[in-house]
Amino acid sequence: MQRAVVSFYQDEEDHWATRLECGHGQHVRHDPPWTVREWVVTDEGRAARIGSMMECKRCDEEAE
Repeated sequence: MQRAVVSFYQDEEDHWATRLECGHGQHVRHDPPWTVREWVVTDEGRAARIGSMMECKRCDEEAE
């Protein structure tokens, strides 16, 4: 289910995650070469993603 990104936070291991409009969180790690999300390591990159849509896996699971 698509949900808007409302903010970002770091978990207990300092990995970046989004807070989605539904209240769920979703990790957005930059872990090359497997996952390349260079934008997540800068304030500007994260700010540019506020309001963008992401798939919320937890909402999908709850809908089943």
